[in-house]
Amino acid sequence: MLNVKAITIRYVDRRLARALQKEKRRRGTSLNRTVLDLLRHALGVDAEDGRSNGLRELAGTWSEAELAEFEEATAAFGQVDEELWS
Repeated sequence: MLNVKAITIRYVDRRLARALQKEKRRRGTSLNRTVLDLLRHALGVDAEDGRSNGLRELAGTWSEAELAEFEEATAAFGQVDEELWS
């Protein structure tokens, strides 16, 4: 048998209740599943390395050519305009 705990959350205001219902419908899951998934995500319980800001999915997705193009396009950002600082 799984070691689980039932928790009651009281005093959920109407705005939060509506947002949870909307999210439940969007996900197509039960309210209980929705709340559990949101809590797990917010607390980083399911993630191996803790919380995620979502950027991990984007890391390493550029090709070498795309990286070179980006670095060339942003190279000027590292240059100081001496006239502005004189």
